Amino acid sequence: MRSLSPDEAELWARVTATIRPLSRELQPAEQPQQRAASAARHPPPAASPPIRAAKAVPIADKTLDGSWDKRLSSGVVEPDRVLDLHGMNLDRAWSAIDRALEQAIARGERVILLITGHKRQDDPPVQRGRIRAAVHDWLAASRHSADIAAVRGAHRRHGGGGSLYLILRRKPPRR
Repeated sequence: MRSLSPDEAELWARVTATIRPLSRELQPAEQPQQRAASAARHPPPAASPPIRAAKAVPIADKTLDGSWDKRLSSGVVEPDRVLDLHGMNLDRAWSAIDRALEQAIARGERVILLITGHKRQDDPPVQRGRIRAAVHDWLAASRHSADIAAVRGAHRRHGGGGSLYLILRRKPPRR
């Protein structure tokens, strides 16, 4: 490992002078007079207003109004489209979900019933349930994620724990 040149050492000293520790407690090796001397030599940069990044909402946490949630939990909603992923591998399932979302959005459908299947108690988790485990991540990363209003567990009459409702956003009418 090589040592720093004088120019690099000066630059490094300026960089480290601007660093604020995560904790407000003094580090054991740090002495108050060292901090004051460093601050005098290298004044901190002008403070800029904090930048707020848009907080991404996980697809499972997207909310609906109360009437939608009531209708879904009571089982009175009839899906516009049903997609059964039984017998598919991960690649085929992802393609089928993407294609179904594209078609449903183009037709203005609002509710897709996605049948992933139940995780069987006796099978090791690696063998079964991989599609179910990946669905939320797939939907969040999908090119259609902005069109998905919410994802909810399906009512018993539509498969319960082995199925999901995908609620799509309403598209404004074209003029």
